[in-house]
Amino acid sequence: MTAVEPCRLPRAARKCSATGRWFGYQPFAKSGIPEINNLVVAEQVRRRGLGTRLIGHFERCALEAGRSMIGIGVGLYADYGAAQRFYAKLGYRPDGLGITYRGVPVPPGAVVRADDELILWLTKTV
Repeated sequence: MTAVEPCRLPRAARKCSATGRWFGYQPFAKSGIPEINNLVVAEQVRRRGLGTRLIGHFERCALEAGRSMIGIGVGLYADYGAAQRFYAKLGYRPDGLGITYRGVPVPPGAVVRADDELILWLTKTV
């Protein structure tokens, strides 16, 4: 399967403190699911709809690339609470494959550090 081309951010978003790109979580890559990676909207410009517009833009890029699903990862500790709620509000659901730490699936009973590398992966049909 061929890779999905990177999706350029709209000009207005490039001027703001926001970033996002498609990356490569292996289960998504194997299934041809484009991934939004490292989406961050600066705190001083949050709650203005920028994150929703960016996600919408990436979802449209996925559709234009012929994909019916898109994915994103989110951290699991309290600092990610707002992002977890935001993605759920937009219709993203866990992919059902559990969590990863540093890109490796975490098996039952494993002990891992709750830091930025502990990720729950979410998908949405677009």
